[in-house]
Amino acid sequence: MRVRGHGVRASGSVGEALDVSQVPEAAEAPGPAVPPAGPTRRRRGRTALIVTGAAVLGILAGTCAGYLIQADREPTELPPLSQPVLTQARGEGPESLPAAQDRRVRTDGDLRELLLKKPHGAREAEWADDDGWLDLAEYADFYDSPRGAFGDLVQDEFRRATDTGWTVGERTVEIRLAQYHQEESLAAREVAESACYWAEEEDGTDSRPIPGTGDGMAYVHTRPETEPGYKPVYSAEAHAWRGDIAVHVWVSDTKPLSQSTIMDLAKRQMERL
Repeated sequence: MRVRGHGVRASGSVGEALDVSQVPEAAEAPGPAVPPAGPTRRRRGRTALIVTGAAVLGILAGTCAGYLIQADREPTELPPLSQPVLTQARGEGPESLPAAQDRRVRTDGDLRELLLKKPHGAREAEWADDDGWLDLAEYADFYDSPRGAFGDLVQDEFRRATDTGWTVGERTVEIRLAQYHQEESLAAREVAESACYWAEEEDGTDSRPIPGTGDGMAYVHTRPETEPGYKPVYSAEAHAWRGDIAVHVWVSDTKPLSQSTIMDLAKRQMERL
């Protein structure tokens, strides 16, 4: 940092001769400032060029050496572009399943043909429909709340339903098949499971799994329904599903029912699907 000093004034008055001997020697004029000595500044530009050039030469040398080595080797044969022709097996292709074994053909056909047939000597139930078909509104009427059931069936993608029934003595049998589109969910399974839940809720119920159905169940209600002026009514039911079809079976009688009765009907009906 430069420090500014004050000038030197003469001690005599104006016009008085100045004694040269009394005047101090004039200070020498300051010369140009010289920067202090410091570390020598390096020249980076030239060094960087030398290093870059050496790297480029190294890459070129490696590439040339690789070409020379490859040139001395024997050429490798490439595999042929054409593949061997596979001999086609003789004989006809696999035969399609007959309609009796193709379940999809059977379930897309007349659903009424899959219902159990009325046994010999049985009377057709009075409530049974003439053609055996149940439309959406008719099917919803079977529920305690038809209006709510109608909306649920639409949401479950109800497709169609059919039922049959017969009477032998005091015993009545009803079998119902309901088919669903099942584009969004497994509605047939959900409907069957819901029916099983409500059947299990009744007091005095004996439940058994239906063999060969996965989660199908059969129920026997040991406590009868009673109403003044009428005989007590015992009931049994079974619910299962296969593919897009829910299966429901009901039996009622004025006498107690056995597990074998409802189980036999349920198994025979499932075998037809």
